[in-house]
Amino acid sequence: MTRYMATRRAVVAAVAATGLLSLVASCGNQTKGEADDGVPSATSAAPLADKLPQAIRDKGVIKVGSDIAYPPVEFKDSSGKVVGIDPDIADALGKQLGVKFEFENGTFDTLITGLRAKRYDLAMSAMTDTKDRQNGVDPETGKKVGEGVDFVDYFTAGVSIYTRKGDEQGIRTWADLCGKKIVVQRGTVSEDLAELENTKCLKAKKGKIATEAFDNDQQAQTRLRSGGADAGVSDFPVAAYAAKTSGGGNDFRIVGDQVEAAPYGIAVAKGNTQLREAIQAALDAVIKNGEYRKIVAKWRVEAGAVTEAKINGGT
Repeated sequence: MTRYMATRRAVVAAVAATGLLSLVASCGNQTKGEADDGVPSATSAAPLADKLPQAIRDKGVIKVGSDIAYPPVEFKDSSGKVVGIDPDIADALGKQLGVKFEFENGTFDTLITGLRAKRYDLAMSAMTDTKDRQNGVDPETGKKVGEGVDFVDYFTAGVSIYTRKGDEQGIRTWADLCGKKIVVQRGTVSEDLAELENTKCLKAKKGKIATEAFDNDQQAQTRLRSGGADAGVSDFPVAAYAAKTSGGGNDFRIVGDQVEAAPYGIAVAKGNTQLREAIQAALDAVIKNGEYRKIVAKWRVEAGAVTEAKINGGT
């Protein structure tokens, strides 16, 4: 941004000095919204750039902490490029803000810690917006473990159960998991829900849910695929993608309905209100201009689309 502004000032000064301003204004071969040197103007190229903190504008980059092993939300394609719902939305936000979003890989349960330590500017990784995360509370103990984060909500998804295809073992609902072994990703809402359901199972004396947690969902899927568990629990878009693609669609099957639909949020450190509001404004802009709708349609997750960018809408 600094380099661009310097270039533009130089061009305007040169035009004014030579008395050619009127001639340039009358030229008919320029693209609408472009500067005299052919570079898109700040208004047309990045209409919301001035909403960002100056330090980020100067760098031209927003660092994003993400667990890049969660297709179709974020993952690496065969060439190693980071792709998915989140990277596509981030690219759209970057166009509005005039910066590049750079995704940095990390395990899911360390992303908020990394955000607090300022390793990242944002965390964007299919992270469910919950009051516990907003307030920095450990859901298992109910104790405060940090200052929490703010969320800009950008998608809605529930949690689904999936099994090996043809080996459903009568599993249709969460109650059917009593006495079974399941796999989940560590630190997720899926793990929290499994713990809650296990409490119900034990109270009803129907057998314990044995839960094995992994650093990422792909490891959990590998365990289930090999017969090391009876079922997996994950966010609906992820479970649906695995059922469609793993083994050519022959490995897994979603059973029952998704539950606990809740918003995904882009996490921002508490107190970083300018960045939070810039992200909210950019998301509202791409929702309004239709780019957001194209992205969710591309990944076939239209059912989770939101119509506005809310802050801390989770419960």
